[in-house]
Amino acid sequence: VQLQASGGGLVQAGGSLRLSCVASGRTIGRNVLGWFRQAPGKEREFVAASRPLTGSAYTTYYADSVKGRFTISRDNAKNTVFLQMNSLKPEDTAVYYCAVGRGSLISSSIRNGEQYDSWGQGTQVTVSS
Repeated sequence: VQLQASGGGLVQAGGSLRLSCVASGRTIGRNVLGWFRQAPGKEREFVAASRPLTGSAYTTYYADSVKGRFTISRDNAKNTVFLQMNSLKPEDTAVYYCAVGRGSLISSSIRNGEQYDSWGQGTQVTVSS
């Protein structure tokens, strides 16, 4: 599967951005979808993930640093995952990557980037103070 992320940019602290990630090559409706980020000089870190449950339901996971400010969602008809980012802070500045989880990914490993096997190219988010 190929992933194309977009929506990054420069925004002032307190502002909002909405990232999109479109998948092609196969449908991703039954996969865990995640967002990670990497700031300059720092390790890649987990941001958010969406995991399918039975039927059409999904459950979501968030890093403590973004909980209450960021929302992950998905549009399976468009094979797309979104990350709505509100109340942005300068420490949110990073390159943001979308990723598709391995078929064997379990919930206890959902924050582990090693459990994702397809990655987008990244989109830069810069938050000015």
